[in-house]
Amino acid sequence: MRKWIPLAAICLGAFMLLVDVSIVNVALPPMAADLHSSFTSLQWVVDSYALMLAALLMAFGSLGDRVGHRRLYLWGLAVFAAASAGCALAPDAGTLIAARAVQGVGGAAMMTSTTALLAGAYRGRERAVAFGVWGAVNGAAAAVGPVLGGLLTDWSGWRAIFVVNLPVAALALVLTLAAVRPGAGAVRGRPDVPGALAFTVFATALTYGLIESGDRGWDSPVVLGALAVAVLAGAAFVPAELRAEHPLLDLALLRNRAFLGLTLAGLLLTAGAFAQLTYTSLWLQQVLHLGPLAAGLAVCPLAVSAFVVALVGGRVLHRVQPRLPIGIGLLLIGGGTLLLRLVSAGSTWTALLPGLLVTGVGVGLSTPVLMSTALAAVEPRRAGMASGTVNTARQLGYALGIALLGTVFQDRVKDAAGPADLPAAFAAGLDDVYLAAGCTGLAAGLLVLALVRPAAPAPAAPAPREDARVGG
Repeated sequence: MRKWIPLAAICLGAFMLLVDVSIVNVALPPMAADLHSSFTSLQWVVDSYALMLAALLMAFGSLGDRVGHRRLYLWGLAVFAAASAGCALAPDAGTLIAARAVQGVGGAAMMTSTTALLAGAYRGRERAVAFGVWGAVNGAAAAVGPVLGGLLTDWSGWRAIFVVNLPVAALALVLTLAAVRPGAGAVRGRPDVPGALAFTVFATALTYGLIESGDRGWDSPVVLGALAVAVLAGAAFVPAELRAEHPLLDLALLRNRAFLGLTLAGLLLTAGAFAQLTYTSLWLQQVLHLGPLAAGLAVCPLAVSAFVVALVGGRVLHRVQPRLPIGIGLLLIGGGTLLLRLVSAGSTWTALLPGLLVTGVGVGLSTPVLMSTALAAVEPRRAGMASGTVNTARQLGYALGIALLGTVFQDRVKDAAGPADLPAAFAAGLDDVYLAAGCTGLAAGLLVLALVRPAAPAPAAPAPREDARVGG
């Protein structure tokens, strides 16, 4: 059993940081009442965390390749725990939002380290099992967040959702120090500061523009200005990487068809599978009048099916070409999200069950194999770069999905004339949201099946290969 202690240490941190993406959603109204702040201003309690995650993953991926991923993971845990204490003690909304941003810094350091640490700790079938468990944790965390947030808020108030992070982080720190082997950084030389700055500005401006577009509209000067800054920073990033001795992102990786396909798939996966849950939760609470805990429980089928499939799949999927579970899983995400269109003006929460179950199966199939395959597509010393790139794509996909689906949703709901029209307006808005998200999942699945080619069979050798490489 001792061999699985590193897995437990890594999964504790991964679960905690991913749950905190959505755990605050159901607690926003009591936060607003307690801190005497508007509900709208407290949206940044969610958004500041997501913004820092998306902006810093690439930079921390490169940093982990230099200083060692265990060291970076421990640093991230410490920062995350300290920021969680700051959130729990926050006397006003501004302090809470700032502490959430610092949480995002620690979360980015942890997130970019988890897959690299798993790849270094396990080999062969054990690696497949480890990534299966890690994928199950990832799939469950996204949907468990609202349930856990509702439970803790009902039990002890909104501050409890941050206090609970402290013992989890402490346990993860102890287990990591005891069982995860330290490793030196694999990359030497001058760090790519210009590239890190350009990408961080690009990701920050893009995420900010997408978030603000929901309230301000796409024609807002603030939104257009943020997106213009993102374009300029993105344009500056390319020459910075071409000139850097040790670039933040080796642009040659993008000529690898497999890695490019997997990165795009990560972006589309989160947009298709999880972004729609925000608007599903609105329907559950504002139309069906479910409480925070009941609304969270209503979307649990996605988490349960994702966890079970990823856990079981980790034991058997190492025997098949990775493009199949990834591609088929993404197609199931698309199909499951389209099934959510069963929701109508007179539906109850049970109309969500078929779609959530199928979507969860797709998440459980695709998530663990996607990350391990992306790491296998690059040389080991670039593990942090690959992890940071794919995880950045996933976070940006989530932000992009929320912004674009929010525009689709609001265009249909805003025309409701009064309370009597609200169920029909919500149902129409959700119908368009699920259609867009479902098509996104289907497109991602087809993309993977087209770009990620089967690996060529290995030549006969006295000892079998431990890790199947993906052709590029």
